Amino acid sequence: MLRSLNVLGTPLVPCSHDPKTGWFRDGCCNTDAADRGSHTVCARVTAPFLEYLASQGNNLLEPVPQAGFPGLKPGDQWCVVAASWYQAARAGLGCPVVLESTHQAALQIVPLEVLMAHALANEA
Repeated sequence: MLRSLNVLGTPLVPCSHDPKTGWFRDGCCNTDAADRGSHTVCARVTAPFLEYLASQGNNLLEPVPQAGFPGLKPGDQWCVVAASWYQAARAGLGCPVVLESTHQAALQIVPLEVLMAHALANEA
């Protein structure tokens, strides 16, 4: 597992335990070399964001019980693939992010300024 620091350079805090998220399903956006998708952006998903991802072939609305995935609804927080979140942001559909819960590895894909522009109001 890579060192657990967030994009602000402080210790990573949990993203969500309900639903249980993360590459390791530990509630945090921790990552390692096997996480090819870089599930590192802690997003508070919105309906337009989820619909956009579904239109791109990544349907997070639908449960996948065999994988332990409950399906997401607007307002859930989830460690999303950094490139997918960034693609949605560039399309004008980026949902809010929790900076303290977004792993610093996301910065290899998403510029900090873009994440900060989408930070939840009580952050940054």
